[in-house]
Amino acid sequence: MNGLNKGMRKVEVAVRWDPSPAGQAPTDLDLLAATYLASDPYGDPVYVVHHGSRAPDGTITLNRDSKDGQGFGYDEVMTLELDRLDARYARVVVGVAIQQHPALRDFGSVTNPGLRIREGYTVLTQDDFGGVLGATAATVAEFVRDGSGPWEFRPGVHGFDGDPASFARTMGAARR
Repeated sequence: MNGLNKGMRKVEVAVRWDPSPAGQAPTDLDLLAATYLASDPYGDPVYVVHHGSRAPDGTITLNRDSKDGQGFGYDEVMTLELDRLDARYARVVVGVAIQQHPALRDFGSVTNPGLRIREGYTVLTQDDFGGVLGATAATVAEFVRDGSGPWEFRPGVHGFDGDPASFARTMGAARR
């Protein structure tokens, strides 16, 4: 029956949080996705999609971007059209970084954070970042494929402590 498995095709990653309390600086969470070549799946990302950018081929887009968590439902939403990604890509890592201006923030200081990853109407995973409260960023999903095979989803929230720029460069490194 393996021939019938088309794997992950079009996935939505969404993050929500409540606005900062009155008198405090806004909290800004950012979704980002990094693509990796089959020839170097744990090396440097070929490109990183984040606020103000999209994949060169349009397969990964940030549909909604919030700088303060105000709004209804999910504040940041990213779509990954994995079935359209070129065969040279074998890995996509998705992360969430907290902007560190004007004050240092970690997930423990974010009011009511939440994550949802779904394909169509099927929720693949949900999380509240409770396992990484001291982190300033976290990888939240990994999508991998072997050769031209189907994309597989590897869930898991893994914390990172550092600035968003260094997170974007290192988020796909092999975990120790």
